Amino acid sequence: MSPKITTELLKQLRQVMKSPKYVQEPVQAYIVPSGDAHQSEYIAPCDCRRAFISGFDGSAGTAIVTEQHAAMWTDGRYFLQAAQQMDNNWTLMKMGLKDTPTQEDWLVSVLPEGSKVGVDPFIIPADQWKRMSKALRSAGHDLVPVKENLIDTIWTDCPQRPCKPLITLDLSYTGVSWREKIVALRSKMAERRVLWFVVTALDEVAWLFNLRGSDVEYNPVFFAYAVIGMNTIRLFIDGDRMMEPDVREHLQLDSTLEPEFKIQVMPYGSILSELQAVGASLSPKEKVWLSDKASYAVTEAIPKAYRYLTPYTPICIAKAVKNASETEGMRRAHIKDAVALCELFNWLEKEVPKGTVTEIIAADKAEQFRSQQKDFVELSFATISSTGPNGAIIHYKPVPETNRTLSVSEIYLLDSGAQYKDGTTDVTRTMHFGTPSAYEKECFTYVLKGHIAVSAAIFPNGTKGHLLDSFARSALWDSGLDYLHGTGHGVGSFLNVHEGPCGISYKTFADEPLEAGMIVSDEPGYYEDGSFGIRIENVVLVIPAETKYNFKNRGSLTFEPLTLVPIQTKMIDVNLLTQKECNWVNDYHQKCREVIGAELERQGRHEALQWLIRETEPLVRAQWHRRGLWCVEHQDLSVSQESVFLGLDATGRIGLQ
Repeated sequence: MSPKITTELLKQLRQVMKSPKYVQEPVQAYIVPSGDAHQSEYIAPCDCRRAFISGFDGSAGTAIVTEQHAAMWTDGRYFLQAAQQMDNNWTLMKMGLKDTPTQEDWLVSVLPEGSKVGVDPFIIPADQWKRMSKALRSAGHDLVPVKENLIDTIWTDCPQRPCKPLITLDLSYTGVSWREKIVALRSKMAERRVLWFVVTALDEVAWLFNLRGSDVEYNPVFFAYAVIGMNTIRLFIDGDRMMEPDVREHLQLDSTLEPEFKIQVMPYGSILSELQAVGASLSPKEKVWLSDKASYAVTEAIPKAYRYLTPYTPICIAKAVKNASETEGMRRAHIKDAVALCELFNWLEKEVPKGTVTEIIAADKAEQFRSQQKDFVELSFATISSTGPNGAIIHYKPVPETNRTLSVSEIYLLDSGAQYKDGTTDVTRTMHFGTPSAYEKECFTYVLKGHIAVSAAIFPNGTKGHLLDSFARSALWDSGLDYLHGTGHGVGSFLNVHEGPCGISYKTFADEPLEAGMIVSDEPGYYEDGSFGIRIENVVLVIPAETKYNFKNRGSLTFEPLTLVPIQTKMIDVNLLTQKECNWVNDYHQKCREVIGAELERQGRHEALQWLIRETEPLVRAQWHRRGLWCVEHQDLSVSQESVFLGLDATGRIGLQ
């Protein structure tokens, strides 16, 4: 992977940082965050400014350019990728490591006295602005809004902002109408005594109106804002897509409605002027509710005295707790996804030994099998198809320059997912098409033990996901190993594959408590730089748990796997598993057989069905018997859950004990 040569681009940026045409006063540093005006994680090509200036195109990172330096902050998922994609003009700042300075501390250390630090006010969240501005001000510097994005001034071939057609979702997918969602939102507004609510996150706008789009690749969202009053609804959106008959009917734009449900459609670019008008009309004590992660520009449009800011909006929380229709849709989506992956892995087992399958071919084949399933829309993220050393690049995406051929001598990691109209999937499986080494099996089994520890966990209502993160790491920690990413993220329902406000990660303590109906991923891993990567990921549903006791009547929760794809038993060192863990794997594989087997049969995919049956054979675990004989404990999936003990005596004879 060749790094992008950025010398000329940085020279041009430094020139416009001083140009009176673009800045009122010269800025000595310019911040380039990775998001868009809606603080999205995954963004449209026209918003990939940080990738343009640096070459690093991972989903998370912040670039800062001064007159003398250029630095990039990113997390452990992207250390290797960023190092490969950036040239030597850039310094990589590895977030989460002890010696890595914060952006504020670094700026204070390199800037001359009384410097101005510029940033596009639409791209930086209000909470980050507040924190950074305070730190810089205390050191004698100023954070200043730069109205025109300076990257855009030097990006001569910047793509146009997408404005693609919308998809309407009926009640069979959403379970609740958009009008009912507006009523519920206004009820929350009344509880907090606020008159207005500003919706800035793209997935929140899509969820609220039961609409989907394709303005951002892999994420079924569209560029829009919404402002909800107690008696008004304003939707800020561009293009003629609002003229489509199905959209007009869905939103009842041509119907005679009660005034409080009449949607006013306004230009996307008029959001600031409209918010300023709202702010000017407010009486003392009247409030406007915004997320504290809304952009600084949008937040500043409302005078400070009238703002009501919260880390998570009521839409964000309601969206995370799936209703019965959404949950059922997610189950259907994961069954279809498992069918596609059974087809893929059966195909790979036959083709990989021929030496003709590359990472890109395997990724394309996965998409081909998924696209054959009902209600398939697109992938949910760029497929991570990685073999051997590429697997150690946590968010690797194969490109022609890095495209390795799969072989029988390397571990293959596939992290992939899809958007179906009834749900979003995200699954990782790590496979070996030859004979894995003892060390590879050992590492895989530690990761599996962590995966099981989270999936089988029972925890009290009110528990936050970050408290479960160490469950996934314990087996790795026991052997001095670890991984540099979170263990799980929320998953949307035909929405963003990464969704707040819940997750399982050591990186945040601001996550909301897990509750029944939330859907998260469970994906511990281990990565050996230059050798291999291992990750096992299921999407799981939070469900109530039955327990012997009920402390203070607070109830308990656990997880139910929605992903039903076999975990390769060839990679497991069974002797490192407890009997309880063995039983978990066998029970999980039994469910894969029953549920996915039936669907493979229904779809007439008989060869993939035979692969599934082979891959879900029960684990057999050897034990040292109390009479000094080796025992093999076997769980028969097809007959019963009883154990059969086989003793191996000193002569090598096997006898039933």
